[in-house]
Amino acid sequence: MIELLHDLPERVVGVKASGHVTAADYETVLIPAIESQIKTRGTARILYQIGPEFSDFTAGAMWDDAKLGLQHLRHWERVAVVTDVDWVASAVRLFRFVVPGMVRVFSNAQYADAAAWVAA
Repeated sequence: MIELLHDLPERVVGVKASGHVTAADYETVLIPAIESQIKTRGTARILYQIGPEFSDFTAGAMWDDAKLGLQHLRHWERVAVVTDVDWVASAVRLFRFVVPGMVRVFSNAQYADAAAWVAA
């Protein structure tokens, strides 16, 4: 499941993934929030936390993630990925060169640092 985080500045879209994340989570929560931000501000700052309760992504969720990233490639201003899941952190580090904005990976213990960085 993906839920919106409400403890961030207005210019930051914050979400937390936990449990089983599906394409429906992307299509009903994440994609509309990001597209609204881009429509309003022209760019997007994202804090994407993969919490300790996270178990997995469906193939559809991963496909929606890739499509979203590529569709809005020029709109990413800052993206903070907060996770303790090694394969996710490694994948983000591997592919962050594709994103023209800044992308950083933080551990869940560094959530406050991630929130401050993405909002700065």
